[in-house]
Amino acid sequence: IVSLPAAALLNRIGTVNAILLALATMALSCFMMQSIGQYQSYSGILAALFVMAAGITALQVAANPLIATLGPAKTSHFRLTFAQTFNSLGVVIGVHFGSKIMLSKEITSIEKNPLTGVVEHITDPTQKLDALSAVSHSFALIGILILGLLLLVFLTRSTIAASIAPNNTHGRIRVLDALKSKWAVFGAIAIGLYVGAEVSIGSIMIKFLNQSSILNLPLEKSGEYLGNLYWGGALLGRFIGSFLLTKVRATNLLAFAATCAAILCLIVAFSQGPLAGFSALAVGVFNSIMFPTIFTITLEKSRVAQSSTSGLLCLAISGGAILPYLVGTIADKADLNLAFLVPLVAYLIIAFFAVQARTPYNYAHSTEHTNSASVSQILQNPRR
Repeated sequence: IVSLPAAALLNRIGTVNAILLALATMALSCFMMQSIGQYQSYSGILAALFVMAAGITALQVAANPLIATLGPAKTSHFRLTFAQTFNSLGVVIGVHFGSKIMLSKEITSIEKNPLTGVVEHITDPTQKLDALSAVSHSFALIGILILGLLLLVFLTRSTIAASIAPNNTHGRIRVLDALKSKWAVFGAIAIGLYVGAEVSIGSIMIKFLNQSSILNLPLEKSGEYLGNLYWGGALLGRFIGSFLLTKVRATNLLAFAATCAAILCLIVAFSQGPLAGFSALAVGVFNSIMFPTIFTITLEKSRVAQSSTSGLLCLAISGGAILPYLVGTIADKADLNLAFLVPLVAYLIIAFFAVQARTPYNYAHSTEHTNSASVSQILQNPRR
């Protein structure tokens, strides 16, 4: 909902102002959460979460291409991958401590009770007050930290603006121009498949490792494995990938990572025990460099405005939601192992994207500004 409007706003007010507005929106949502939580309004909390998501999306649309352009073009893949390591660090910390809380014996024992038992438990006035107070304080702290970041960007806005490379298009910029770029659409498909594959594997990992035929881990321990090994592997992979991207072409590394992830999914689908369990966890390492490399490769290949391309790529992230649905359907009707065939197909398409992107782009024969792209055309002839 927000990605394309954010791209239009970016075109109108510029990168630095868009980042400042996005950070202000995120900070506002945190203080909304703090105040609304005190009134115990569920719809109000949903509204605050939407405002937060809008700010985060706008920040991604503006910041990702900015990182890619802050320096030589040949090192853009390294810069965005290195920046994404901090994203992974946040995920690892959040999943690690979140799983300890949500999968603790106290919580899981409550979940086994009837619904009325849960409601009675959480409506205790003292417990409710403590829970709401903890949530309010957490969001207040996050809001203050975001305001600090906003102040830092504001104080350095002139330096950032001076470092931004000129846009790669001329004339009036239209957000929907990205749909006319075959590479922008192909990149959007690839990034949607990556997000869907990564999230779907992460969403079934705890139950998968809990199975007696895999690792037979308690739910709390499975949560620790998810945070420390799967998401931790993504963090480690981004550090290693950042270094490798200074030595290896991004397209080659992306093709290698996607192929390895597909092979691991194949192993998981048709094996049992520790081999299947640790193969599933190892996918996180190869997921690590996919988002930043797909993003920067698409920015390089697309011949429309970076803001328009970035907006389409961020919009495509939500398109990955279809994969968890497919994975869940297969897991319910067959088993969790065979559900890994869905991300396997996604990784093969990403590998195909990377291989096709190795071919140098012929700018002289570009028709992207006048021809619209269809998915079938892209898959048949992505070099155009």
